Amino acid sequence: MGNLNDSRLRYDYMNREHGTIEPDDKRERFQWVSEVAYKNVHRIVSRGYDTTELVEAGYGLTDMIFIDFQSRIPLEEESKMLNYVMIMMLEDGLSPTAALSRIVTSSKTLLTQAAGGSVLAFGHAYAAYDAFGKMMNTYLEKVDKNELSSAEAAEQMVKENLNSEALGISELMIKDPAAKRMVARAEKLGVAGKYISFIKEAVAAAQRLSREPMDIDMLGATGATMLDLGFSPESTWGVLAVTRAYGAGAHYCEEVEREGYTRLGQNLTPKENYDGPEKKPVPTLNERAKFAKPGQAKTPQEWREIVDERKKLKGSGWSIVEAIDDPKRKI
Repeated sequence: MGNLNDSRLRYDYMNREHGTIEPDDKRERFQWVSEVAYKNVHRIVSRGYDTTELVEAGYGLTDMIFIDFQSRIPLEEESKMLNYVMIMMLEDGLSPTAALSRIVTSSKTLLTQAAGGSVLAFGHAYAAYDAFGKMMNTYLEKVDKNELSSAEAAEQMVKENLNSEALGISELMIKDPAAKRMVARAEKLGVAGKYISFIKEAVAAAQRLSREPMDIDMLGATGATMLDLGFSPESTWGVLAVTRAYGAGAHYCEEVEREGYTRLGQNLTPKENYDGPEKKPVPTLNERAKFAKPGQAKTPQEWREIVDERKKLKGSGWSIVEAIDDPKRKI
């Protein structure tokens, strides 16, 4: 896999020692171990899987989340669905988490503190994945015990939790199709199961029982989808809280750049570039050759032109000016 068999490596990768204790008595023992993973000088192993080998084999972040939380390699469709969910969680508008991030930012603090503060807004009133999942399990358990039919259990759940902010059904997304699209995506990928089926029955019951228009919201769609992917209510909350923290970072940047709050003269993304470049049409694969540009140069002049063009790309690394002052210069 990859270059793991390269003879230039300092050690034989395929024959490394396992475990958390190094055999060399000349150095201090290195050991780091938890219920989920262990690490030594040569490897990080999660649930028995070598993380380097997983990456070399082509597995990615969403696959590792399944391995960490469920000790299994997911189906390709499951990995795609989790990727979809996490991307949706990155942007949530001016939610309580985003608002708290902006409040912390306005005190001229650090991005990490703003993102950390935003996670504190998670709870029963917002992103109540833990409460939502446990509620769903409570009523589905009655179905499993044959105490109620699925439709009866869904109706009872709605009646007893109609005013609960953890119901996952509300007036928030009557016109916004995002929640319904997530459910449709799960059904298209074939990963929708009993939780999505149950929340759809609950939506039908809520629409009958409520005087106000109601429909599934992002809490209901996301929570049911994650449960059908095999995540527990607690792990769903944890995975998506961390994901949402990255979204809070975007609000931090906007608060700093749009509202004028800066710390120690810091300059993040220039205001004029904050909205990003103009939209470009995506060519089909058949048109790829017309739009593709090689990254390698064949002549010095061509190389110079490529470098000059790359220096115009903000955020690429090429645009960073590294002017090193002469240390001999007298101050």
